[in-house]
Amino acid sequence: MGRSAIVKFAVLLPLFIGLGGCEELVPRDTESLFVPTLYRSEIFGFLAGFGTTFAAVPDLLTMFKRRSSANMHPRMAAIMGTFQILWIYYGLLIASRPVIVWNVIAVLINLLCVAAYFHFARKENVAPTEGIGRS
Repeated sequence: MGRSAIVKFAVLLPLFIGLGGCEELVPRDTESLFVPTLYRSEIFGFLAGFGTTFAAVPDLLTMFKRRSSANMHPRMAAIMGTFQILWIYYGLLIASRPVIVWNVIAVLINLLCVAAYFHFARKENVAPTEGIGRS
């Protein structure tokens, strides 16, 4: 056995042994005390989704305020929107309301960011691809 295999084994064995005794540490998903029609996991999902969904809003507001596409990166918004569509599909598969709701909103925000970028870039007579990848 090579040295890297021994190191991997030495690290992974205690982890697997430790995880074997964690059956009782699994959190129970109970109904919320605040909203009895929702589970606790859904409430935490809605809170977490709120923060990540609206992360692009400051850039969008800045773009509208300045009426300029300067320092904006539409590729990032397009990539995020694409993967959020996959999150929506995942949310449908696992029937998770928070995942579906927040990602639909996030896709719309990212779509608006990309559209605003191209709108302002056209007004500035700058080729839209000129700003892509700028650091």
